[in-house]
Amino acid sequence: MSKRPDGRKVDEMRDIEAKVGVIEEADGSAMFRIGNTIAVAGVYGPKKVVPRHLEDPEKAILKCYYDMYSFSVPERKRPGPDRRSIELSMVIKNALAPAIFLKEYPKTQIEVFVSIIQADAGTRCAAISAAAMALADAGIAMKDMVAAVAAGHVNGEVVIDLNKEEEDIEGTSDIPMAYMPRTKKITLLQLDGKLPNDKLKAVMELGTKSCEAVYEVEKKALKEKYTPAESE
Repeated sequence: MSKRPDGRKVDEMRDIEAKVGVIEEADGSAMFRIGNTIAVAGVYGPKKVVPRHLEDPEKAILKCYYDMYSFSVPERKRPGPDRRSIELSMVIKNALAPAIFLKEYPKTQIEVFVSIIQADAGTRCAAISAAAMALADAGIAMKDMVAAVAAGHVNGEVVIDLNKEEEDIEGTSDIPMAYMPRTKKITLLQLDGKLPNDKLKAVMELGTKSCEAVYEVEKKALKEKYTPAESE
């Protein structure tokens, strides 16, 4: 592939922007933008479990809620949760849980709400990155951050961070990944489509390398909030 539809190189992600502390009422919050996809996350807790009989005496219950605003895509989405939202809520929870010291908060629940306010592919990965930053902003004890990005196979080329136009190309495979950079562990690996066996190693290497780049953006956003400004 000499040129991707938007002119990027095969190993080039879209422009990334991240910020924490964007929701005043939340215990922790973050915004993560990659290209034209924007995710906003809010964390509430640890707090009491309601109803109380559902609490776990050994660890916190992690609850994640993913939603895509009806105006986030060109063709208006029906408001409210649907099957895809429920599925992605579980995907996000499973990607985040390995990074959190849930046993530090027995008999409580931690709620993570993620809203996609603008979508151009890669929404689950943007949601995971936003949620991880929001958890850190809330002061939740974590063994590592979680960074996410989608690798893929488009027109015979291994590429990173597909946009919607690339997702719609016939034969494209999309591989969302979430990764803990310090511990070098993958917490999410999915495959939409088919991937030739001889391309798997290249996809994994490009995906983890790009997740590390996303992690640097996350870390910078957190430092900007919590590092005191130098006195003039």
